[in-house]
Amino acid sequence: MIGTESIEVVELLRGCLRNDREAQRKLYQRFYGYAMSVCVRYSADVEEAREVLNDGFMKVFTRLAQYDPNKPFKGWIRRIMINTALDNYRHNLKHYHAADLDTSPPVAATADVVSDLNYEYLMGLIQQLSPAYRTVFNLYVIDGYTHEEIAGMLGISPGTSKSNLSKARANLREVLKKNRVDEVEQYI
Repeated sequence: MIGTESIEVVELLRGCLRNDREAQRKLYQRFYGYAMSVCVRYSADVEEAREVLNDGFMKVFTRLAQYDPNKPFKGWIRRIMINTALDNYRHNLKHYHAADLDTSPPVAATADVVSDLNYEYLMGLIQQLSPAYRTVFNLYVIDGYTHEEIAGMLGISPGTSKSNLSKARANLREVLKKNRVDEVEQYI
């Protein structure tokens, strides 16, 4: 290990700094899954997540000289992907239509909701939230930012951040409760 990275990653980063396309391709492949998992949380769908991912990697490659090798590269790339997703959110805000969970299509019925509370299921529920609620929920609950930090990133007040988080949690509780009622009614 050199600094906080493996020798392989350090070599890839050096190649990328020389604009070596093969090194860029390998770095992209190595961190694709991780970066995509970050982008999906902030995007309306997988296609939008891919756009955010590709924009984010362009920033990684063009700003690689700014990376501090004394810090984990994975954390740096995560920060770039989150910021790129937030830029995309702000850019597309006028195109998003907030849909109430009561009017959105129901989540696929499951035989046992409790046993299906897995990552994909929960991510599907979070994806149903309006973009504003989803963004604040992800930043606060999953990525650990404070309401003050979120407010600064999104250009909103800390109170609005707290309100959006509260409403996101309430919406998630309601959809979970509704899915539980639907499951019970199946067997009556």
